Amino acid sequence: MWEAPYPPWDFTDKQSFAFETVLKRWPVILTGIIDNIYCRNHDLGVSLPSKTEAEKAVIEETIEEGKRIISKVGEVKYDMARDRVLKPIPDDGEALVDVYNKELDLLAEKKKNTWLTVPWLYSDYRLIRSFFVQTKYWKDYDPFLSQKEATFQKSSKAIYQLATTMHELEQDKETLASDPENLKVIFKEMIQMCLWGNATDLSMLTHMSHDDIQRLQSVGKDAQAARAEFILHDDQEKVWHHLTSLAGKKDSRVDFVLDNAGFELFTDFVFADFLVTYTPYVSKVPEAHPMVRLGRDTAGLQVHHEVAAVSHLLSSGEHTRSAPASQSTDESRTHLYEMVKRWEAYIESGVFALSVPIDSPLGAADKMADFWTSPYPYWNMEALAPELHSALRDSSLVIFKGDLNFRKLTGDVQWPVSTPFEEAIGPIAGTFPILSLRTNKADVIVAVNSKVAEKLDKSGEKWRYNGKYAVVLFQPRST
Repeated sequence: MWEAPYPPWDFTDKQSFAFETVLKRWPVILTGIIDNIYCRNHDLGVSLPSKTEAEKAVIEETIEEGKRIISKVGEVKYDMARDRVLKPIPDDGEALVDVYNKELDLLAEKKKNTWLTVPWLYSDYRLIRSFFVQTKYWKDYDPFLSQKEATFQKSSKAIYQLATTMHELEQDKETLASDPENLKVIFKEMIQMCLWGNATDLSMLTHMSHDDIQRLQSVGKDAQAARAEFILHDDQEKVWHHLTSLAGKKDSRVDFVLDNAGFELFTDFVFADFLVTYTPYVSKVPEAHPMVRLGRDTAGLQVHHEVAAVSHLLSSGEHTRSAPASQSTDESRTHLYEMVKRWEAYIESGVFALSVPIDSPLGAADKMADFWTSPYPYWNMEALAPELHSALRDSSLVIFKGDLNFRKLTGDVQWPVSTPFEEAIGPIAGTFPILSLRTNKADVIVAVNSKVAEKLDKSGEKWRYNGKYAVVLFQPRST
């Protein structure tokens, strides 16, 4: 398999975000998992007196399983702080156990199998997922669900605003179709919307207030124009030229390789809706979902939950619990209703196709999905996931969303900042058209002018990972 000429980012550089992650961010996240399970156990315990004997037995077993998960997560937190050796993934019946354990054996041979020496791409959430899988009553439990839902509800102002924007596009549909320049302006707004929607990555929300979230999700033209200066490499013109070249082609298809739930996934749906509803260039938008916390959610489950969550906002009673009533009007709720119904119809008809069936169980093995959450860079897709690679070769454009996908595209290695994107993505370059929309939230960065990077370094700003800067990178098909 192909290897980069530079080492991967690990956690040994004390000036890196990787080091900060394993020493500060991950312990906070693990503590949050423990607290979530503890609260769930407490609620279950409170409910016991009102239950039948049979129900009490189930609840008591659930609580005991929860305690064991808490203990195991606590052990990981303890080991992490002391740079201990990572433990193998137990045979939990879900995907990638052999893959992770084989890779861990190879890392052990190189003496890079401790929490501070393993590559960051390796040491994400698969081990934590196994703690839940090995239980009877917690298999499908997501300790981040309440955080996802709360963040999504706090995004209601932007959600309603976007729904109204899409409604206004419907009113101007004929005008847009006759003037590609108008479409181009809106296309660029959609790009920035998806780009900065990633700024609300759940793992970065530890110290973000409601006002911070509102600001990051502003969808007005002025806000997007102001943010443009923070895009350190911008291939929007190239992407638009590529998209317009699809006009008249039969079955043009755009694939979204997703990154997160909540508002970010909502913006992906809006972008997909724009492409198939308001442009003459795209007829179908499959969506492939790589990674959510605890290993991965399937595309089907994640999309199903997202549409359900948006539908949930249609109820004014539920909406007003999480946001001021002034953020929505009868008109904006109608616009949201119309848009969600259109999405549901698209899913039903296959215009929005899913990479795995919508009813796939959480964690089920799938040849079209497993590779996304393997510990390997995307360089090796053709060798390790030939069916997936073959499917993407037929795509008119593959949009990789978010920081994790960027890190896996570039192998998360210590490339010089000015390395061309084509070089950094290795043998995958040119096999299908790639658009990477990435808000900078980790150390690796490429395709940035070295003088610009030097100036930012001297400023002392943590530009590589503070979420303030971004890149829009396009690599066309060449084979």
